[in-house]
Amino acid sequence: MSQTIATPPTVRLDSDVLGKPISRTDGPAKVSGAAKYAAEFGVTGPLWYGYIVSSPIAKGKITKIHADEVLAIPGVQHIFSHENVPSLAWFDRNYKDDVAPGGSPFRPLHEPEILFSLQPVALVVADTFELARYAASVLRIEYDVEKHNTDLEASIGEAYDAPRGKTGFMPPPKPKGDMDKAYQEAPHKIAGEYIHRAQHQNPMEMFATTVDWLGDGKKMKIYDKTQGAPNVQQYLMKIFSLSTDEARVISKFTGGGFGSGLRPQYQVFLAVMAALELKHSIRVVMTRTQMFSFGHRPHTLQKLRLATDDLGQIQALEHKALHETSQFENYTETIVNWAGVLYPSPNTNFDYQLAKLDVYSPLDMRAPGAATGSFALESAIDEMAYAANVDPLDFRLRNYSYEDPIENKPFTSKRLDDCLHEGAARFGWDQRNPEPRSMRDGNQLVGWGVAAGCWDASMQKAAAKAVLSADGHLTVSSATNDQGAGTYVIMTQMAAQTLGLPMKQVTFNLGDTNMPAAPVQGGSWTANSVGAAVKDACQGIGKKLLKLAQKMDNSPLAGVDFEDAQFVDGYIRANEDITRSVAIADILAASGEEKIEADGKAGPNPINMLKYSMHSHNAVFVEVKVDEDLGTIHVTRVVNAVAAGRIMNPKTARSQVLGGTVWGLSMALMEETYLNNELGRFMNHNYAEYHIPVNADIHKIDVIFVEEQDDIASPIGVKGVGEIGMLGVAAAIANAVYHATGKRVRELPLTSDKLL
Repeated sequence: MSQTIATPPTVRLDSDVLGKPISRTDGPAKVSGAAKYAAEFGVTGPLWYGYIVSSPIAKGKITKIHADEVLAIPGVQHIFSHENVPSLAWFDRNYKDDVAPGGSPFRPLHEPEILFSLQPVALVVADTFELARYAASVLRIEYDVEKHNTDLEASIGEAYDAPRGKTGFMPPPKPKGDMDKAYQEAPHKIAGEYIHRAQHQNPMEMFATTVDWLGDGKKMKIYDKTQGAPNVQQYLMKIFSLSTDEARVISKFTGGGFGSGLRPQYQVFLAVMAALELKHSIRVVMTRTQMFSFGHRPHTLQKLRLATDDLGQIQALEHKALHETSQFENYTETIVNWAGVLYPSPNTNFDYQLAKLDVYSPLDMRAPGAATGSFALESAIDEMAYAANVDPLDFRLRNYSYEDPIENKPFTSKRLDDCLHEGAARFGWDQRNPEPRSMRDGNQLVGWGVAAGCWDASMQKAAAKAVLSADGHLTVSSATNDQGAGTYVIMTQMAAQTLGLPMKQVTFNLGDTNMPAAPVQGGSWTANSVGAAVKDACQGIGKKLLKLAQKMDNSPLAGVDFEDAQFVDGYIRANEDITRSVAIADILAASGEEKIEADGKAGPNPINMLKYSMHSHNAVFVEVKVDEDLGTIHVTRVVNAVAAGRIMNPKTARSQVLGGTVWGLSMALMEETYLNNELGRFMNHNYAEYHIPVNADIHKIDVIFVEEQDDIASPIGVKGVGEIGMLGVAAAIANAVYHATGKRVRELPLTSDKLL
């Protein structure tokens, strides 16, 4: 074949994009309304609406449902309950979705028994949403009420050791040394109990499912609010005996999840059940109140004991935790282990227990376990520093772990010391007067606090597909999710960088089970897992392009191995001599191929997992101002220094850390779901009474990314920032409040009544 080989440009174009602060590629669709969410998709034919009826009691049994009265209303199509749940919707008690805890999952509508307040007990299907809602409101259901128990403090005597499940829970490490003896003999010691009650994720988009009944056998398009379309598909396939073609799950945009969308929630079960039984398109949307019915960060009680020698070196460290779970599942979190990872001690004791209550199973909520454990641990570390008469920053550096004390493994990388140093310099920590109540601004007491954080840098199996068309446009796809973290843009950057193409020539698609499988978006593993799969797929395209280039007449790339070639600005070039190059457009034109395709995959390295301890880290510095008369607390400054490997996009990564910081502030000062134990129900189940920050609550937040090279934890050097940005914030605020007021508060939220 004959062809013309273009001269490579001398000026770089826009293909060097990885690590640049590029705006979201999905941004225009979101701000213009073009982005559709689960309850906004159109369907092939007429659409019926399902409305969920929730139990008003926490425990008992349904004795009668007066369905006939409501079915007589014109336009009401059906009422599903345990009395008529179709046999096709049966599933085994032992079935678990991909992220389910140990135990037996809740089965909607399958028994008359009530296991928790707001349990779904019926689904009313009608022609319109308004009619379905009205019909549900007048449906009469009779119950036998039984005595319930939702009081964690009253259940301490019934606590049991948390069993190890399949969802990654790491049991507490075994005791080391003689904790009690070391504690008693140490010159400096502290002990405290730390408490926070339930908290709920409250994403803006409510859980919804739209089932598009396609009328070809059981074929459906299922638009679901989820953090993992493949997980929902597998769940539905096993329950309803469906094929992948029959249960295609789509989730292009997710309006926040923060862990609430990791598991398939009951509205998707109800919607698909109704569609299969009625052979009709169905939409089911939860109410805001119902969003409080299916999981939460659990109410947790923690106890810590710490002791040091005269030099401030930790000699004894004990961390114990107890939290709630449901009657049917053993929900577990890794809460106490972080203490052993961050702070070495010759004498340690860790304990973790559960207590079964009449509530729904708790659910992973941003930085699950670590956010809870971090508050107690870093508050106790601050207390210990004061007791040992050591500056809280110096105390953390003095008790720094250079390898994982629990697993006796080296860290793949750890730059927490640099986070502490750089954060302190930016914050001005050296200007701090260590004496509590010593700093003022008029009638406001000023306090400065510090805390550290640690999160697993884990990786999951993921796959991607890349297609390069004859016109030079690259399309990459993976069934991953984007709940707002910036997946669309960072995967576009990864693809563009790998093949040396400008961003405008690259499209990344996600959220469809017809695409290559990917894990749920959680655990801060999406960037490294899916990113590595995208890179692998694009390298597959690159290898095919290089082979085609080498078939061209007088190819300047003849004899160049793939490892010795670079893809830059639309060209393939030889590393040793960049004048030896061929334009990708010329390669495609000469090949005559309509498109070039390649599949990619990635996963954790099991050898590295055995040899190393993998974590991201951060250090948080906070300034608070407390009104001396009213006890009101304002967080006026935050510096959050993060070491999380390679930062793919500083703009979206900074947004993740900003969001995590705001959530840490919210956890510290506002968030609490109030459980009325007499009713067994969360009472403030709405945006009006479940308090979260508004813009006026948030002041200056400074984010620092500490440079960190780590090619062991991830083949692309990425660790993820979704969780780590939240850690340490609540404790740093509590520590700053102590510095300001001299009063140590060990219970969240830090409301003004606790200071007065």
